[in-house]
Amino acid sequence: MYKILSLFIVPFIFLFAGCSLHEQVSAKNVKSFEDEDRLIMFALYAKTQGDANSTINLFELLYEESGKTEYRDEVIIMMLQSRQSQRALVKVAYYKKDIDKLDVRFKRLEIAVLIQLKRYEEAKNLSLILVEETKEAQDYQQVASLYMIEGRYDFSLRYLQSAYAINYDEKILDKMAIVLYVNLNKKSEAISNLETHILLNGCSETICLRLASFYSEENDIEGMLRVYQRLYDNTLSLKYAQSIVKLLTYKKDAIALVQFLEKSEVDDVLLLQMYVNIKNYEKVVSLGSKLYEKEGDPYYLGQSAIFEYEGAKDKNDKLVIDSVMQKLIKVVSESDEAVYLNYLGYLLIDHELDIKKGMNYVKRALKEDSNSAYYLDSLAWGYYKQGYCSKALTLMKGVTKQLDKEDAEVSSHIKAMKKCIKKGKR
Repeated sequence: MYKILSLFIVPFIFLFAGCSLHEQVSAKNVKSFEDEDRLIMFALYAKTQGDANSTINLFELLYEESGKTEYRDEVIIMMLQSRQSQRALVKVAYYKKDIDKLDVRFKRLEIAVLIQLKRYEEAKNLSLILVEETKEAQDYQQVASLYMIEGRYDFSLRYLQSAYAINYDEKILDKMAIVLYVNLNKKSEAISNLETHILLNGCSETICLRLASFYSEENDIEGMLRVYQRLYDNTLSLKYAQSIVKLLTYKKDAIALVQFLEKSEVDDVLLLQMYVNIKNYEKVVSLGSKLYEKEGDPYYLGQSAIFEYEGAKDKNDKLVIDSVMQKLIKVVSESDEAVYLNYLGYLLIDHELDIKKGMNYVKRALKEDSNSAYYLDSLAWGYYKQGYCSKALTLMKGVTKQLDKEDAEVSSHIKAMKKCIKKGKR
């Protein structure tokens, strides 16, 4: 589940990467011997060329001539980087015997050499001595990593907690959380620590994503929602908005989903569908028109038209009908989508605006989907409106066979056609 060791085993060699040799030497700005600058340039060039041995030899010479500890340390660092662990150990021993009191930086390098040689017990013993001297976060972390190798997770946690208490570093907290959650099975404590840090220090991506992963493991949807909402509020990142949308969709919380989509404006297409689902037709009309203007896709204008009509209090209102018709005529001029051809045709037929033209639109829809019960119903209704009641009823028999359940509108059409036939109409 988690690659634990990769988070903890960080040899001290990488702790020196932030400050270049050139910066260290320049800070002193004191030349110890005539050729020092020239040798530094040769050493740095060899390093950039990946020539480890030449780099090591040049820094050894620089140290011998100047006595500057940064050159000595660079010798060990280069040996570590080139995986010359045994040679580094010999060099550490050589340098140690000539120096009464070694500095902290050199001690950390010695520990790094022992770690690279997998002499973990020796590295741990030296680290324990060093941390008592320095009380620094990086030394607490090193001890924690070595206890981690031994599988002594409770001891590892103690030293991580000491490191975290120094500066509340979120990277240290992240390691603590993993030890608690994965290795010590103290899941509630791991989550509580992360929540407390977030409360006091804010929701960084490192910590909040770790917390979200724990809530995911616990299948705590509400917890995940809280975390992703914090992340979204902080970053306005689309990926976190999408996570919120997925979680609210999973919860089937339509109200909360609509509210979030309205506020964030991250997915107006989904919002349009949600308005349809909750039958908020007024907003379907508005958003559908907006999306059409923005995207140019006639589908959105078609949705706006259909739900303007469906949501109308008076479906015989001339203004409503004119508005819907204008939209649908524009839609079918740009698209042969059957549903809009049929809808436009049915309106022309039902309101007796132009029955023949309406039937032509329906026939175009049937070319796209010849078996649609609803398109056949529209065509039959056109025949009925023209007075061909028997022909209309015959067509409706095929419609009823295709429907899985009774449809109120279809039933009312059949009733009207039968009544028409009884009156002696053809």
